[in-house]
Amino acid sequence: MLVGSDVFVFRDTCNVYVMRSGRQAVLVDFGSGDVLDRLAGFGVDEVTDVLITHHHRDQLQGLARAADAGIRIWVPPVERELIAGVDEHWRTRRFENDYDVRQDRFSLLQQVPVTGTAAEYRTRRYGPFDVHTLPTPGHTVGSVSYLVEHGGRRLAFVGDLVHGEGRVWSLAATQWAYSGFHEHAGREGVAATVLSCMQLLGHRPDLLLPSHGDPVTDPPRAVARLRSRMQALLDLHRRAPWDPERMLHRPWREVTPHLLRNTTAMANSYALLSDHGTALLLDFGYDLTTGLAGGQDRSSRRPLLASVEALRRDHGVDRVEVALPTHYHDDHVAGFNLLREVHGTEVWSPAHIAPVLQSPDHWDLPCLWYDPIPVDRELPPDRPVRWREYEIGVHDLPGHTLYAAAYSFTADGRRIIATGDQQTTEWEPGLRPEILNYQYRNRFRIDDFTRSAELYRSLRPELMISGHWHPHEVTDGYLDMLLAKGEELARLHRELLPAGIDFGAEGFGARLSPYRSVVASGGKMRLVAEVRNPFPGGDTAEVRLVLPPGWQAQPAVERVGLAGHAEGTAEFLVRVPDGEPAAERLRVAADLTVGRMRFGQQAEALVSVR
Repeated sequence: MLVGSDVFVFRDTCNVYVMRSGRQAVLVDFGSGDVLDRLAGFGVDEVTDVLITHHHRDQLQGLARAADAGIRIWVPPVERELIAGVDEHWRTRRFENDYDVRQDRFSLLQQVPVTGTAAEYRTRRYGPFDVHTLPTPGHTVGSVSYLVEHGGRRLAFVGDLVHGEGRVWSLAATQWAYSGFHEHAGREGVAATVLSCMQLLGHRPDLLLPSHGDPVTDPPRAVARLRSRMQALLDLHRRAPWDPERMLHRPWREVTPHLLRNTTAMANSYALLSDHGTALLLDFGYDLTTGLAGGQDRSSRRPLLASVEALRRDHGVDRVEVALPTHYHDDHVAGFNLLREVHGTEVWSPAHIAPVLQSPDHWDLPCLWYDPIPVDRELPPDRPVRWREYEIGVHDLPGHTLYAAAYSFTADGRRIIATGDQQTTEWEPGLRPEILNYQYRNRFRIDDFTRSAELYRSLRPELMISGHWHPHEVTDGYLDMLLAKGEELARLHRELLPAGIDFGAEGFGARLSPYRSVVASGGKMRLVAEVRNPFPGGDTAEVRLVLPPGWQAQPAVERVGLAGHAEGTAEFLVRVPDGEPAAERLRVAADLTVGRMRFGQQAEALVSVR
């Protein structure tokens, strides 16, 4: 069926679109693969590329045929693992006590190698066509649409974002998480569909080409009908009507004229504006969020850049030059790599946070982003850094996590401090208590909140901005409360934990790094054990690695002399025997003895043989 000049639709398990140029073609989605048997009918000799809109099986169940034919395959970045790595997904996907209601099981039965991922927010050449890839979450978290100028019209290949005039192919697919307490809980994809359609219309497509159903010849009318119905569905469960216009077009709220807060992100990000027309971002995680999907795999977590366009449009920002992390957690840094790829943004990081960003596999920590985040400039602690007209103080801020920083600066005559997730900043005497946001696995130490309170008192900020709460006016009473609460927290920990054996708030005497690693059969790897003396007097720590059968460590035992309550390291070279079969996440442990007391296997690391 001809739908445009040299654009055809092949009806299969989904609509497979054939864009022809001469005797070559690019396909959008692939279905069962039967289209390859019908190319002559479209006047096509060669398919150069296949562009996939989302991972569902009806879109690509025959994709192995394309790979076998040597056709280049491009997939949505967030869903690559559900296509090229789906074997691991099937192996690890939880089914017992399962609260993850996404349709991630509607994936390929066997994985298919792909050429790469579509470049979101950018126009790239695929075969003989220039294609712009637009993130359009809704039907799935990772769905994309492809925009092509062809035959004098702008075509939008939208996958299952819409289905005809004012409908969607599936409402069940838009439920990304089990019902909970977020305002869109259980309807995350419904809200995302509305926002995606609004952004799609901003590109002024002449024709929407869905994966199921007929072409949409009047996109504004179809989207208006869909939006009104989706809005009604959402508002059934809300106290007040939802305002997608505000989310999309007015995401930034003024803190001061040169400091803006993103109100549509999961964790607050802040834009510090320069009079040179550039911006610096403090954190940038999940932008334009309608709620996180169930599960923690990559396909459930998607960074977007919608609010950056609003900076350009409404605040005269030509470029986001720098992004600074308050800490490494994904909801604060998930968008850093995408900012770099699309806008050339540099990442500056305090020196103690940079290793976590750059080598996430090395660390046994929660909330790590999936990929390394390269750091362009490491910032020494307690030394200010200059960006444009601002001098920004960089301060070590352990508490919420050991790998966190505070930033102090003056904007529009006000002294401001950014503290990430250190505390809630919503204290009202007698009404709301301040919550000191410590998590033991983040490597909280007993006196951290006392020290952060002392830091604040020394800096005397007028305004505190934080990761998940509103900006807070800082008073002497607030600073006094933080210090008193930090001291009380430390006192209670000391009274509750053993008096003569001090492994700190974490409760462990050793850590192994790298925590996750890959080694070849017959290969070698280096493991480092960080150990702590829990006693007040000097003593010797003895560390022995516990290895899979046949593996060897040199030395077999390492002894480290430590002063009272001091820490040190023991290094080992681990040899994997020849012929070791491939295996995932084999366990290695560090068995710790300090002085005469054996504490046992205090730390573990995971090693995959490939």
